[in-house]
Amino acid sequence: MTPAPPALPLIMLALMAVHLAGMGAFLTVPVLAPAMAAETGVPASLAGLHTALVYAGALVTGPLTGPLIRRWGGVRMLQVAMGVLGCGIALAALGHPVALAASALIAGMGHGPVTPGGSHLIAAHTPARRRALVFSLKQAGVPLGAMVVAALAPALALLFGWRASILCIACIAFAVALAIQPLRAGLDIERDRPGASTGLLAVLRESAAHLGLLRTDKDLARLTVMACGYGIAQFCFSTFFVAFQVASLGTSLAEAGLFLALAQASGVVGRVFWALLADRLGATRVLVACGVGAALAGLALALAGPGWPMLLVAGAGMVMGATAVGWNGVMLAEAARLAPPGQVGGATAALSFAFGMTMLVAPPAFSGLIGLTGSYAAGFGMCVVAVTVGAVAIAGARR
Repeated sequence: MTPAPPALPLIMLALMAVHLAGMGAFLTVPVLAPAMAAETGVPASLAGLHTALVYAGALVTGPLTGPLIRRWGGVRMLQVAMGVLGCGIALAALGHPVALAASALIAGMGHGPVTPGGSHLIAAHTPARRRALVFSLKQAGVPLGAMVVAALAPALALLFGWRASILCIACIAFAVALAIQPLRAGLDIERDRPGASTGLLAVLRESAAHLGLLRTDKDLARLTVMACGYGIAQFCFSTFFVAFQVASLGTSLAEAGLFLALAQASGVVGRVFWALLADRLGATRVLVACGVGAALAGLALALAGPGWPMLLVAGAGMVMGATAVGWNGVMLAEAARLAPPGQVGGATAALSFAFGMTMLVAPPAFSGLIGLTGSYAAGFGMCVVAVTVGAVAIAGARR
């Protein structure tokens, strides 16, 4: 007898936990970079290189997610991903530059399947009229995870040292991998189908076919351009906001981490708010509004200096969180709507591949601009340009 699938709220809660743990791959080292710099000699401004290496790892596994889900099941795919991700984060505790690079790559390989795997598991259980809200609530785990890392990692570093802080964040991923095991019986019922081709070449051919969707579907391509532009602002902001405050404004590490946590909390609220609007007004209008808000917040951060009241800096960060962090759920719901039947995971993986390619370039470019200009203003200016391009792209999409 086939087990009944879990209730939708339980699936959403599990996927929120997966996304929460997944953010450790991106933010653990950047948030702790000021504390690590004195001992390791690695400048905190190189945090952008860490983010790029995480995405390099994700590019290896992300495109393979769709075929592997069909063979292993979505829950097992996410469990393996959490295990790899946790091992990658833990490796950073060694502190050596080579270990930090390997840590980012391995954690990124673990993160690659997270978004397409989650979309696959939830798509079949989501009513069309509530698609944006359900996907946004699932994705709320991303800013929740960023908020947890931003607040918890510096606090643990102050109490026990940055190495212990890294290991604690890694343990969150391992705990989530174990916690979602009970869902497998009801959700992975189509795994190991008789007659399915399981060879590496078959997996690669199927992955290539998914990437081809970006050439044949113009609206999915526009959505991808928007995601890449908005993602530049999202991840450059999340990666550099703490270091920017410490280096340019003289803020303490704990206070800077708190402001990032507040920004990510705004991202949680923003994801729900934008989703409710998108289900009523349509995704296109909402996504354009997110781009406009992120551009204005990025401009404010580019102009911010030591004389600015911290309330204004925190406010600009919260607006950036609500917009540049809050758009993902609506975008993923739109990707699920545009995907061919049965290919939600594949279409999301294709979009994520293009997103990852962009992230290979953008955060290091932010670091390069800091090195060239001696300030963070040009980097935040780059974010403004990126979200403007993304907003223009999605504004021309089919309603």
